[in-house]
Amino acid sequence: MQDLDGGVTTVLGDAEISEIGSLLADRARCRVLMALNDGRALPASVLADEAGITRSTASSHLGKLADAGLLQVETHGRHRYYRLAGPQVGELLEILVRMAPAHPVRSLRDGNRAARLRQARTCYDHLAGRLGVDLMASVIKLGFLTGGDGIFHPELAEHDKVRGYGSDLEYSLDPAGERFLTELGVQLPVGKRRFIRYCVDWSEQRHHLAGALGRALLERFLQAEWVVRQERGRSLRITPAGRDVLLEQFDISWQ
Repeated sequence: MQDLDGGVTTVLGDAEISEIGSLLADRARCRVLMALNDGRALPASVLADEAGITRSTASSHLGKLADAGLLQVETHGRHRYYRLAGPQVGELLEILVRMAPAHPVRSLRDGNRAARLRQARTCYDHLAGRLGVDLMASVIKLGFLTGGDGIFHPELAEHDKVRGYGSDLEYSLDPAGERFLTELGVQLPVGKRRFIRYCVDWSEQRHHLAGALGRALLERFLQAEWVVRQERGRSLRITPAGRDVLLEQFDISWQ
């Protein structure tokens, strides 16, 4: 199509979601994406191990995911590191996890890994699992967070649907909540990113805190070493200091 100046203008039609779908149809590529769904950047060698494939095969998969805009590539010296391209990719993965069938547990190792993920993990850049939903339930119970009850209500047609994922309930933090988190050492974020979102936690089927505030809360828990990352995977370990903070500040008894 020509524009008024005689140039050529590209006219775009409907979104071609099959291109993303074809990428996600490969199990190894999905494992790579899930390995990166804790917000970290990882080298190709680690991602190859996570996906159970050779490094040359991993390089091919990583190139396709980067070309599609799902991954960003960072160069540090001679090494290339990969991370999810942004929160929107993490949101996509979380929606797909909610909709996908659970992988059967066939070994003690798989069972232990699944249990750790359900206890405490990262969901891109915020806390998830039982820890994430318990924290959100606590700040709601304390009266600091209003707008919802933290419970997934599948029977309510207007709530928790993919079309309004994480934003169809308007949670807000009141001034007392801002003071509480500030005194806890959380750096309240400012910027363009939505301040409060939520995810429907796939393992707990309740809401956990996402958005810029969710990221700030995770950063504080990591900085204070109330939780520590595992060497591999998205699960987190709650430290003794973290258990004390959960009990004293959030009235959460962590076993």
